[in-house]
Amino acid sequence: EGTLEAADPELKISGVNGLEEAICGDISFAVPPHIEAAGASQASALVLPIGTDFTGKPIIKVANPRRAFAQLLELFRRPADVERVISERAFIAKDAKIGNNVAIMPFAVVETGAVIGDNTVLYPYAYVGRQVTVGADCTFYPNAVIRDNCVVGNRVILQSGAVIGGDGFGYITEQGKHTKVLQAGNVILGDDVEVGSNTCIDRATAGSTMVGNGTKIDNLVHLGHNDVLGENCLVVAQVGLSGSLTAGNNVTFAGQVGSVGHIKIGNNCVFAARSGITGDVPDNSFYAGFPAVPHREWLKQEATLRSVSKLIKKVKELEKTLQEIKKEN
Repeated sequence: EGTLEAADPELKISGVNGLEEAICGDISFAVPPHIEAAGASQASALVLPIGTDFTGKPIIKVANPRRAFAQLLELFRRPADVERVISERAFIAKDAKIGNNVAIMPFAVVETGAVIGDNTVLYPYAYVGRQVTVGADCTFYPNAVIRDNCVVGNRVILQSGAVIGGDGFGYITEQGKHTKVLQAGNVILGDDVEVGSNTCIDRATAGSTMVGNGTKIDNLVHLGHNDVLGENCLVVAQVGLSGSLTAGNNVTFAGQVGSVGHIKIGNNCVFAARSGITGDVPDNSFYAGFPAVPHREWLKQEATLRSVSKLIKKVKELEKTLQEIKKEN
């Protein structure tokens, strides 16, 4: 819901775009500190936060402009409807169970014992392994892979190159030789999970690697075997989480965060980019640095590091003064 100001009944909106890219006929959005820049945009109308003082264009004021913009994108740029047919050039095992209104495109593979839910779309070269269960309204883009015995909830999106259920990195080392340990578990993805391109989620050695409902995972992420992520987590690009990590709900791992394995992370935690998590973390924590520490402590550490060169200079001056005093004595 929002309020319309400076409305122009003759105005026609034909597209949605960012402030800099917008042209006449587009609607865009702005939030602080970009409100001033919105005045220079070619956009014909704007979505702004409630309480914003702005004139010069028709505007819609809403509580959350980003969310409103996302809704406008869906309205104006809906993806082309997929033809709901099963290609003769797809490979589908005879005992696979395919739901209603499913699209399976050329060269997609559905192995024996797999179950595909209603309204799911498999793009070319998507692979669904043996005994996999896929829920309703899922989308697997080209070259997405989900291997044997894994379970996928409803409305799950796998971007191109995502690999779900590859073997975990499990070996026994004896006398300098590494012997592979059979990875007998699986991966379970909850409802409304999205997995980015070229992200790998390894199957458990035993039991399940699990990703909770609503969690969103970016490109180029690695989740180790037996990891458990809670609901509504955000995992940004190039994060690497070692095996047997457990994270609560609403945890954010910013870009290039890494962790050791066998640790527990509480609910509502945030880890700044490039944090290195080396131990358990309590609920509602904001950590940064390597090894990761509470953010305020990290800021103090950074301030100290930045003053090291000055401290070294002062120490050298003191050493010089001491040497001069010794010579005088």
